Amino acid sequence: MACFLVSAAEAVVVTVAEKVQKKSEEKKIESGEINVQDSFHVPFSRKLKWLRNMLWGGAFLLLFEHIWHGEVQPFFPFLTAMESSADMAEMLKEMATVGVVMTLAVTAVWGVMCFVSSAIEKRARRESTAPEA
Repeated sequence: MACFLVSAAEAVVVTVAEKVQKKSEEKKIESGEINVQDSFHVPFSRKLKWLRNMLWGGAFLLLFEHIWHGEVQPFFPFLTAMESSADMAEMLKEMATVGVVMTLAVTAVWGVMCFVSSAIEKRARRESTAPEA
């Protein structure tokens, strides 16, 4: 009914965090703290962008699915589950169970992506600095 709101809420938070992180990285580049010539480094702001895109994409797909099934309408109260208190309780339960689990699953997949990315970066750095035989 409204499980897409959970991932959309996390997507808003991640979008703000990504913008803040990007500005922080730009300041560090300007001050010389970060070497932009390091081709083996994926900035954390880019990794946050991956999560942002995954969350917004999932939220929009779920929104489309809920519109398709008539659970979202173009007029107030927008969510059909908000018309009665019994439906509203069911909607909140779905958000707390299905929405949270889906959002945590997306975030976990992103965490694995970041782990693999870091492992690849470390291996590439090691291979580039290893003496040639």
